[in-house]
Amino acid sequence: LNSGCMKPLKIILPENSMVNPRPPAAVVAGNVEVSQTITDTLYGALKKLAGCQGTMNNFTFGNESDGYYETICGGAGAGPSFNGCHAVHTHMTNTRLTDPEILETRYPVRLEQFEIRKGSGGEGKYHGGDGITRAIRFLEPMTASILSNHRVVPPFGLEGGEDGALGRNTLIKADGEVVGLGHRAEIDMNPGDLFKIETPGGGGYGKK
Repeated sequence: LNSGCMKPLKIILPENSMVNPRPPAAVVAGNVEVSQTITDTLYGALKKLAGCQGTMNNFTFGNESDGYYETICGGAGAGPSFNGCHAVHTHMTNTRLTDPEILETRYPVRLEQFEIRKGSGGEGKYHGGDGITRAIRFLEPMTASILSNHRVVPPFGLEGGEDGALGRNTLIKADGEVVGLGHRAEIDMNPGDLFKIETPGGGGYGKK
């Protein structure tokens, strides 16, 4: 084993805090979102890794007969000797996306965009990884929801590296109206509406 893994750490978790809640505290997304922030905080405190996308970008949609859930990749943070990876799941996440052909065959949606969001990683001696852009058009009425983070506070850079880009959630209606959404939202989608998700980039490490 790596001897560094065996060094003892004393972790203090105050009662009734976010990391040590007591009933009736809300604990939704503790695994998928809070865990991301905790991991980023630990790596950042040790100056081992800049902030990663810090979210699983939990996206769901469905109606009375269909239901679908996915988590979406983003940018990894850079470290003291390496660049961050583009378009990957980080920290607590290890899921795969459904193939576009299967998604479109089984559900009344069309995947119109899925690409690396170039330039969204933070600059630095080592640059953060880029996030992605994913856009799904709905062909039937459905309800869609997003639970995500780093839409207000960006993934942090370290040792002079720049922050990664904020994520964005956007509804583009069939008539062209563009509606900005927050980090969490539930929306009734009509035929022709597009749900666009731009995931955060990772932070950079060191001065460029």
